[in-house]
Amino acid sequence: MTTTVIKPDIIAEYKTHAKDTGSSEVQVALLTARINHLTEHLRTHRKDFHSRRGLLQMASRRRKLLDYLKKHNLAKYNEMLQKLSLRK
Repeated sequence: MTTTVIKPDIIAEYKTHAKDTGSSEVQVALLTARINHLTEHLRTHRKDFHSRRGLLQMASRRRKLLDYLKKHNLAKYNEMLQKLSLRK
């Protein structure tokens, strides 16, 4: 898995319609990519506490978006969990 975040590719893969750039699915996918990238960074830079705080904020934001998705579209929520290999 690459650690760089390629935003247009992620948006193209998870968009729900032609001009979609901000749906919950896209936001969760982008946050997941950023979280994975930052996790790799923190493995080598263990004392980077400012980045760790950002990571926790991103994880919290992703959790809230996933909760919204679960409440409004359970099938899409389950599909996203499986696609992004998230546990819950």
